[in-house]
Amino acid sequence: MPTLNIGLTDEQRYGVIEILNRTLSDLYLLNVKTKKYHWDVVGPQFMTLHELWQEQYETLTESIDATAERIRALGGYPVGTAKGFLELATIKEHPNDLPLATEMVARLAQDHEQIIRNLRQDIDRCSEEFHDEGTMDFLTGLMEQHEEMAWMLRSFIEGEQVHSSGDRPGQETKPTIKA
Repeated sequence: MPTLNIGLTDEQRYGVIEILNRTLSDLYLLNVKTKKYHWDVVGPQFMTLHELWQEQYETLTESIDATAERIRALGGYPVGTAKGFLELATIKEHPNDLPLATEMVARLAQDHEQIIRNLRQDIDRCSEEFHDEGTMDFLTGLMEQHEEMAWMLRSFIEGEQVHSSGDRPGQETKPTIKA
């Protein structure tokens, strides 16, 4: 590959690529969780949530691709393994757990909010530390998408008590989260 000369030092590019790979990992894990809940949701909210989550995982899929392409544009290589995604992600899985629909919504909203907090910090770093306004703008667009998705999820459960999966027979007890 020819030497990359885009006005950023290697150190700046590598710093931004690291941020983007962590973001990519969070997006990928959130996509998997959203699809899992899309498949497993039951109850009176089934159709509404099934359709909302399909819309959201399709948006996430586009964001994943755009993030990987941004990494490549900066001369890096995106993380591309489940192990790599799990190592870098700041959001967590909930293996062997099938929560009620409202808890699914609450968990996804919390994950989007975690990503939003990360992106705010990353936007500042891209501007102040790495002087990469292109990635700063890219991350700002991602943050706005997550703000909207989190708002949609929060609005769905606003005013409702969110019950943990422990409220279901045969499920592991988890603390109750109030919206």
